[in-house]
Amino acid sequence: MPYLTKEKRSNIFAQFGGKAENTGSIEGQIAVLTERIANISTHLQANKKDFSTHRGLMQLVGQRKRLLTYMQKHNLTGYRAIIEKLGLRK
Repeated sequence: MPYLTKEKRSNIFAQFGGKAENTGSIEGQIAVLTERIANISTHLQANKKDFSTHRGLMQLVGQRKRLLTYMQKHNLTGYRAIIEKLGLRK
């Protein structure tokens, strides 16, 4: 069973990207990455020696960081809004 079903993924894009078909929106991509990071983090808490998954997690965190940096440079108000919605960077 996949961690993100089609319905859940489309709900995330509808909530953050404007509409479900807007899968290219940066806000939606950041929200999906955040959801994936949360799922993998819970997996790693139970499986501490799963180093390949840990590497994948670090790649996802880096990708989300790059998207957030791009958004911060090009759309500061949207950046602040998504940080607030997702609860990132306290």
